[in-house]
Amino acid sequence: MTITEKILAFHSGQKEVKPGQFILADVDIALGNDITAPLAIQEIEKLGKEALPYPEKVVLVADHFTPNKDKESANQCLKLKNFAKKFNVKNFFELGCGGIEHALLPEEGFIIPGQLIIGADSHTCSYGALGAFATGVGSTDLAFAMLSGKIWLKVPESIKFIYNGKLNNWVTSKDLILYTIGDIGVDGADYKAMEFEGEAIRKLSIDARLTMCNMAIEAGGKSGIIAPDEITIEYINQLPITNYQLPILKSDKDAKYAKTIEYDVSEIEPQVAFPHLPSNTKSVSQAGNIELDQVVIGSCTNGRLEDLRIAAEILKGKKVHPYTRTIIIPATQKIYLKALKEGLLEIFINAGAVVSPPTCGPCIGGHMGVLAKGEKCLATTNRNFVGRMGDSQSEVYLASPAVAAASAVKGKITHPEEIISG
Repeated sequence: MTITEKILAFHSGQKEVKPGQFILADVDIALGNDITAPLAIQEIEKLGKEALPYPEKVVLVADHFTPNKDKESANQCLKLKNFAKKFNVKNFFELGCGGIEHALLPEEGFIIPGQLIIGADSHTCSYGALGAFATGVGSTDLAFAMLSGKIWLKVPESIKFIYNGKLNNWVTSKDLILYTIGDIGVDGADYKAMEFEGEAIRKLSIDARLTMCNMAIEAGGKSGIIAPDEITIEYINQLPITNYQLPILKSDKDAKYAKTIEYDVSEIEPQVAFPHLPSNTKSVSQAGNIELDQVVIGSCTNGRLEDLRIAAEILKGKKVHPYTRTIIIPATQKIYLKALKEGLLEIFINAGAVVSPPTCGPCIGGHMGVLAKGEKCLATTNRNFVGRMGDSQSEVYLASPAVAAASAVKGKITHPEEIISG
């Protein structure tokens, strides 16, 4: 079996499972945020339930429209807080102790190899970076999982992606996943588990692996996953984890895949996804003269400490273009504090960037960076659909923190090497 099939077999109490099989599986974590959890809460209230059987499995994070941007978003967050109080959900994260959910949960030690995690957010697939099966579900599925501790799903086929060779300067995991999506398309992995491996993957940090798995959904993937190794073990050993009991699983050598795709990463340049699909990718050297009104560095894809360090390396001693507002968003409070202590925030502010508290705001066109008609933004986020960050006639380009920082300085899409060598 593949690692995905092994995890699903374990959680459904079976010796083996096969693609296409429907299973009822035990859930380790059921995650909701301030957009999706209120709908689940509404369904639970309709049923008149007064308690949850497994409140320790539930995690609620206020991150999308926080800090609350208006009365409606304030009410959404209040629903989370009141529900957490009433149903004894200890894992409720408000502003001061929280952050963007998909950066927060690994950081807080909720994610370990071999788990089955569902979240009412499509980028729940991020957690596959630690060798877990993690996938997004709807709000009613979240309600069911909260009430039963289980999820009903179909076992996906797997596609194996092998990345050989050595990464070029300024090429990151964001470039690898953008290149992959550009190759197979936004439906190239529909309801498939995207299993990433190879020499280049094994050298990636957990921060970088989280970025890789985060965007599996942008290729239609049911999940993204990287088998645990010594880097995984070293990462989780530094976290406050007390329930680490699941077996370390890997795919069998004779496991069956829908297909296997190999890449030579030495042939990959920094990538840019052009409007209005993550698959509309080009190498940054082919981008042309695209002037930018805004740059955003952050999100559940690229708001981790490693991302901020890369951006700071490029922005140190430089100024962002006067016509390109630049917004930098550390993904969690802990990342914010570490960036502060390392002097990264000082670099950003001296460069003329604005540092925001942790939020998903600009990524979903909610607040903290909404685009006007005709404006162009380059962001380290994960989606660039029509109207994603504001007006339907605005444009969003996706890239790595390195490309984003370089582009902020030039005011147009720029290769990082131009800034460093220049």
